[in-house]
Amino acid sequence: MATILVIGSGLGGLLAAVRAADAGHRVVLVTKSVLPESNTRYAQGGIAAALFRDDSVDSHVLDTLRAGAGLCDPAAVRVLCAEGPARVRDLIRFGVDFDRDESGVARGLEAAHSRSRVVHAGGDATGAAVEAALVATVRRRAAIEVHEHTMLVDLILDRDNVVGARVLGPNGVQLSLTADAVILATGGAGALYTHTTNPVVATGDGVAAAYRAGASVADVEFYQFHPTALAVPGTPLVSEAVRGEGAVLRDQLGQRFMLAEHPDAELAPRDVVARAIARQMERQNGAPVLLDATALGRDLLETRFPTITAACRAAGLDWAVDPIPVAPAAHYWMGGVETDTWARTSLPGLFAVGEVARTGAHGANRLASNSLLEAAVFADRAVRALGQPWPIRTHTTPTQIFDATQPADLYRPMVETAQLPADLKTLINRTQLQRLLWDCAGVHRSGTGLRGAAAILGDWSSPPATSTSVAALEDRNLLDLARLLVAAALAREESRGAHFRADFSETRVELAWSRSQSLELVPAKEAIAC
Repeated sequence: MATILVIGSGLGGLLAAVRAADAGHRVVLVTKSVLPESNTRYAQGGIAAALFRDDSVDSHVLDTLRAGAGLCDPAAVRVLCAEGPARVRDLIRFGVDFDRDESGVARGLEAAHSRSRVVHAGGDATGAAVEAALVATVRRRAAIEVHEHTMLVDLILDRDNVVGARVLGPNGVQLSLTADAVILATGGAGALYTHTTNPVVATGDGVAAAYRAGASVADVEFYQFHPTALAVPGTPLVSEAVRGEGAVLRDQLGQRFMLAEHPDAELAPRDVVARAIARQMERQNGAPVLLDATALGRDLLETRFPTITAACRAAGLDWAVDPIPVAPAAHYWMGGVETDTWARTSLPGLFAVGEVARTGAHGANRLASNSLLEAAVFADRAVRALGQPWPIRTHTTPTQIFDATQPADLYRPMVETAQLPADLKTLINRTQLQRLLWDCAGVHRSGTGLRGAAAILGDWSSPPATSTSVAALEDRNLLDLARLLVAAALAREESRGAHFRADFSETRVELAWSRSQSLELVPAKEAIAC
């Protein structure tokens, strides 16, 4: 019996914990907040899977590849789409009650899907339903030891093997947890940006800790901005499924503007819609655009989208009567800790599943409702790979981007100046960092803005790793990740998927993914040694 340390309690972490316990392992599950709090809980649209007779795995694969803008790993996409239906059936067995209609399980259409294949629960409360079912399942497993209010600080290494993690416990004391394998499932890093649909716990702790330990990270320039967050304090998500049901986007004069932007109009890929909204907002002096769902009728809106209806009502809006203001917000990180198709990272003993991982399944732009699917599929595969020989890693990178042994000049100063004495620098200010990334590394980017951001980030210092403050340790992670994101965005001199640069507005064909190329950042190699 092995001891498996699972860090994070979204779909990926919870499912990995259950699978590992059922396989006979002892599982220690730690989570920064309470067990049900994660990005999963806030997912609205649903889970995409080829479950229906008029659909196919091949069709889902093609839709995913098209959305990924040439950077998907075809092998990872095939795994995702082929194993997805079985993982959805697993969720049903674990108690997720997906919505039904007269034909059986109800399904919806979302942007860039060629079929209606998105299953949902509670109307627009799919993530909450999945989270609740898996939390209940975890609590029924005696082999799973749960530690809430416990934050990952750093990974522990023994000769390049990950053998545990340093964590900050609820009593404010740091301690070491040892394990035979560590499964990272810490989610994304929406807290890098001023406007995000993520909960406050999404500070990229897993990616930052893995990077400091020397793990390969990839595609971190690709941050997906959801086109339609409600433009009120808190930026609650307005699911893409609303546009799938027929809602349209209008400017301040009431005119539809997406018709001139893309043949699929409101159902174009997310990056296209988000940039179009941002451009329209610039024409309107920053005013949000309007999402018009009034034609759908009150009954459908309140039944199909109860969570959004409640958010509108809380903001004093009645979306059955009037269009509602929406704007883009940081939503999902396509990049992260690089893994193979068994969720194995470049460090033996370390797995990564869910948003913390870069599996290659999403490429430069995630297809709607593939996120929960990816977490389920690769959490299952990580547990199946426990105890198996670790593959020998060979790293190759496009010479146009990074040389893994000779970092580009633009990258070196942002990482190495971070090693200067802290008293020569200004301590990171999270609010300023969020505004800096929103302005310079957000929906629209340019070399000038990114270089300016790099200079500012290089002048900031991090709180110490020995801190006993959750906020301080989060700030340390956010500064590391901001530097990585800006470096990668500067290095990618093209526009592709969620990454758009005004000074390199065209896509460069030679930078598409191939088996001999993977964009990879130079590891920092800072971790706790035994």
